[in-house]
Amino acid sequence: MAKAEWAQSQIGQQLGAAYVLDGSIRRAGSRLRITTQLAETRTGHSAWAERYDRELKDVFEIQDEIAQSIARALRVVLSEKEVREIEKVPTREVQAYDYYLRGRQFFHQMGRKSLEFARQMFSRAIVIDPGYARAFAGVADCCSFLFMYFDASKDNLREADSASRRAAELDPESAEAHASRGLAVSLSNNHEEAQREFEKAIRLNPQLFEAHYFYGRSYFAQGNHEKAVGRFEKAAEVNPDDYQSLIHVGVSYRALSDPQKTRAAQQEALQRIERHLQFHPDDVRAVYLGAAALCEVGQRERSLEWAQRALNMEPEDSAVLYNVACAYCLLGETEKAITCLEKAVSHGFGHKEWIVSDPDLNSLHFHPRFPALLQQLSARPSKSESS
Repeated sequence: MAKAEWAQSQIGQQLGAAYVLDGSIRRAGSRLRITTQLAETRTGHSAWAERYDRELKDVFEIQDEIAQSIARALRVVLSEKEVREIEKVPTREVQAYDYYLRGRQFFHQMGRKSLEFARQMFSRAIVIDPGYARAFAGVADCCSFLFMYFDASKDNLREADSASRRAAELDPESAEAHASRGLAVSLSNNHEEAQREFEKAIRLNPQLFEAHYFYGRSYFAQGNHEKAVGRFEKAAEVNPDDYQSLIHVGVSYRALSDPQKTRAAQQEALQRIERHLQFHPDDVRAVYLGAAALCEVGQRERSLEWAQRALNMEPEDSAVLYNVACAYCLLGETEKAITCLEKAVSHGFGHKEWIVSDPDLNSLHFHPRFPALLQQLSARPSKSESS
């Protein structure tokens, strides 16, 4: 079995899928070359393959053709509803779609600058197509994460709320819109509404990573680690390349006093992180999350080294400071941890519920400077102020 076939087979086994769709896209100006192949998981053999040389404006038609061709290759008869879903396009404006894809690429980097740039990309997509629901959902996601990690302002909370509401209004059948809505309202502690939105997103698209990941974050912030584990495990399952969900799985299992499952999750997360860093060595998020995971699996020196590496890469970034504080807590470096956490809050980290519920920070709860830090966070906008 060739290397590519072996990789497809491994991915298929991880997902429990009989077939795996693989492919590549090359773009030169307005021209696209798309190559795609459907491989059988058990053997790695190709069940169908095709190459498309088209204009960028034809991208949605190509997606439709690929879906229909796969159905024929698998001898699947599609229902009328499934045909409508395949034929449905998020926007007719190709340039808006291009901006949306760029926005998602930057969004997943999870840094302050990348989130701000992603928001700009989504906003440009909306200018081109004011009815583009997914672009509004993208704006909401950016504002939600900016609020949590970098700028706990009323403006970010309000924009997350209004953009996610608009996304759901424009396309009530968009799983992305409801996942974004769930995250936005959870930040105002509207947990019942958030749960309804997340559940609807999952019903609409059970394979949407963000629906499970955002849902897990909502449960985690409430201190409901048992339910958070299930959502994070599902997120890690639907996206086999994602490492952050597995990190949260491990942390939640530690909160549930299950050291064996904690270690197993962190070991698997580390494998994904190290594989990711081979191709993205400058991804500071992978480095700082890896620092805590290394401590969990008993690699203290490497954990200290990675924590310092993250600080060297982005010394004023509040997400870096928060997560390095978590690593220092696990390493027993309490004074370094409280100093990093205070700096994170002073630089904009505003998710008080997450701090209180995060078991990584348990050793700080009795530190004399911890109550003042929570008091500082209590100045964030209340539910009534943000509505």
